Amino acid sequence: MDAEPQAPQRSVTASRVGRGYWRRLLPMLTALACLTRVPSFAHPLWNPDEGYLAVQARLLAHGGELYETVVDRKPPLVPWLYQGAFALAGSDSLVSVRLLAVLAQLLTAVLLAALARRRWGDTAGRTAGVLYLLISVGLNPEDAQAAGFEVFMLPCTAAAMWCADRGRWAAAGTAVGCAFLAKQTGGAVLLPVLWLCGASWGGLLRVAAGAAVPVLTAAVLTDPEGFLFWTVTGSGAYASFTGSELHVLARALTNTAILTGACAGLLPPVVRALRTGRPGPADLWLWLAASVGAVVLGFHFFGHYYLQLTPPLALLATAALRVLPRAHRMRTVVTSACCCTLFLTWGLLAPRPELAHAQRLADAIAHRTAPGDRILLWGIHPETYWLSHRTPATRYLTAGFLTNYSGGRDGPRVGEKYAMEGAWSTLQRELAAHPPRLIIDDSRGKPYAPERIRSLRRLLEGYEEVAVVDGAVLHVRAP
Repeated sequence: MDAEPQAPQRSVTASRVGRGYWRRLLPMLTALACLTRVPSFAHPLWNPDEGYLAVQARLLAHGGELYETVVDRKPPLVPWLYQGAFALAGSDSLVSVRLLAVLAQLLTAVLLAALARRRWGDTAGRTAGVLYLLISVGLNPEDAQAAGFEVFMLPCTAAAMWCADRGRWAAAGTAVGCAFLAKQTGGAVLLPVLWLCGASWGGLLRVAAGAAVPVLTAAVLTDPEGFLFWTVTGSGAYASFTGSELHVLARALTNTAILTGACAGLLPPVVRALRTGRPGPADLWLWLAASVGAVVLGFHFFGHYYLQLTPPLALLATAALRVLPRAHRMRTVVTSACCCTLFLTWGLLAPRPELAHAQRLADAIAHRTAPGDRILLWGIHPETYWLSHRTPATRYLTAGFLTNYSGGRDGPRVGEKYAMEGAWSTLQRELAAHPPRLIIDDSRGKPYAPERIRSLRRLLEGYEEVAVVDGAVLHVRAP
């Protein structure tokens, strides 16, 4: 008789303990998330992806349509986030989206901490959250500090695992769908989610339905045909290893080495666990394997692709440390903190020569055009449109869509004949409707330079060279 009223009391006590745990942990994770993102505020831009998203968001805010008046090989979630941030704080600065990136990293750390705590206890929860934030900056700063697609994809992948761990299959599927809408490779988290679901047909159906809802909604809100083409079927030439094998291999080895250095504290306990026959939960290894496959997919190996590996690595290290003496955990955290400090210093002190070039070029463009003029930038740095406050004369913001130079490809498969199907005819129609006041050749000797692109040379016949800025040639429309 006396035992029955004690269950609610235990529940209340557990709830209070849980609230106390998070009251102590959340401020620490928040401070650490802010600290690790300090370098992101040091420069106006970090990489062309940020520039591309900023230009997209401006065009969307002025009535543009995704996959129609502005295009990219990415789903719509992150452009919409940029558009929303610009609507609230203006489009002259990326501070608003940088703050969103801090929140995204904090949310990812909190979800990983909650997942680890549920499985292995309070200490493991703290360890997972801290380790994730420490290694989240362990790449070239232009990859780790940018407010790019992967940063906003990671909380969705962590949420998918958090929900699946609790058997909330519809919510897990929705999180998978949102991860895909941030970047296609975010859908790789579906594999460990399905592993946790097991052979439950009801669970599998709920996962599938949950994933389909956000994806189909995004397709309807944009253009279903364009959504399918630009996010799935239209990237065959981009996702190719041919044409730049050595260049891509060097990039893969370099970025793998950088992330390995950043994880110097995490890898020893994981390796030790493997050697002793206690590798850790299978779903975490499957999550890591799926993430590795996502990095490899497309054969470009950019540094920001590797961010997808950091959540499962943090959890696997946490799982390995829980059976080791406390000294191992302290050594792992201290080593990771030292590595994190080195990467933060790199981010604060590293020069940004391409940004300086884009800024000088933007100043020259603004000097020779009026705010309402359209321009055509022939290059791979769309941030110049954003910095100069000028409207693109075409939906194609880089020369990559028209030459297959996308992704740093520098081999023989670059040229007009390797363009996306119909891209040149679309470009010619757009330029005929809105002739650009200025055409800027920013190829600077790259394989897509005008001397190798006949259609571009024809476009330049009606223009006169008026200036050269750091190797970029400005052509103004002849009277």
